Amino acid sequence: MSDKSIIILGIESSCDETSAAVLADGKILANIIASQKVHETYGGVVPELASRAHQQNIVPVVDQAIKASKIDKRNISAISYTRGPGLMGSLLVGASFAKAMALALNIPLIEVNHLQAHIHAHFIIEKDGFSNQPGFPFLCLTVSGGHTQIVRVNNFFEMKLLGETIDDAAGEAFDKIAKILGFAYPGGPLIDEYAKTGDAQKFNFTHPNVPGYDFSFSGLKTAFMYFIRDNIKRDSEFIVKNKADICASIQKTIVDILMQNLKQAAIDHNITEIALAGGVSANSLLRKTLKNIGEERNWKVYIPKFEYCTDNAAMIAETGFLKFKHNEFSSQELAPVARLKFI
Repeated sequence: MSDKSIIILGIESSCDETSAAVLADGKILANIIASQKVHETYGGVVPELASRAHQQNIVPVVDQAIKASKIDKRNISAISYTRGPGLMGSLLVGASFAKAMALALNIPLIEVNHLQAHIHAHFIIEKDGFSNQPGFPFLCLTVSGGHTQIVRVNNFFEMKLLGETIDDAAGEAFDKIAKILGFAYPGGPLIDEYAKTGDAQKFNFTHPNVPGYDFSFSGLKTAFMYFIRDNIKRDSEFIVKNKADICASIQKTIVDILMQNLKQAAIDHNITEIALAGGVSANSLLRKTLKNIGEERNWKVYIPKFEYCTDNAAMIAETGFLKFKHNEFSSQELAPVARLKFI
């Protein structure tokens, strides 16, 4: 690392993960993530509890990231932080800390759109120099608990939103369906685990009829609720007896809906560079299906390491690094925005 290295401290606090990362000249040096267990009792993220947990975690997480990266904080070139979208209370904690530290060190501040950062996660370079970066243009399917969208990426900062969910995100649908089944929060990973031994053809669920590349999972969630209710009326042990098959069937339905739109977008835009991002990209069936379709259609498929798929500060630092090189800095007066637009 030279004296002229660009060193970015990234801070992420959009939901229930407090994260700090240090990146030097595009290479990740540290990525610390503190999860919040408090929400498990309530079956979902409680905004007020999330912001309080961020207040408790932000100082030790940033301290750990700086120590793990073995840098001197006085050598940090700029601080990037998540401005939105996300939970307002959570965003305020990260933004306030980033602003205060930038003032204290007299260094620039860089605001980051959380959704664009998920896409930029594909450009993180490991300490040993390894990276697996898609070529431009590429399509990115971002699937998380709060967002589901297909984006055409022409370059680092020229992106076009092709389609997005008009109601629930795919990850939210997984968690709500898991709650209906009586699973603990977060239930998405449990559905994935039970589905591995189930018959995905056992139960059929109708796909929503949504124009263009947009998604809708609200109707599917409601249909699933009625499906469970009606079957339990006939057999109180229905879930216990059919748990694996239910999970496999509903998981396949959600993945098929995602792939249907992605395939059509790839055809219409004549693009074979396909990327996956967001926390739900950890789903084993989604990853397997995307890779299989990629082989059939000669796609080049890119999926970041798991730690860069969930909410993390490494992707915030990466976006900050790219913006730093383009002299895109933000003012101290800029406020977080819970519903920050993608473009």
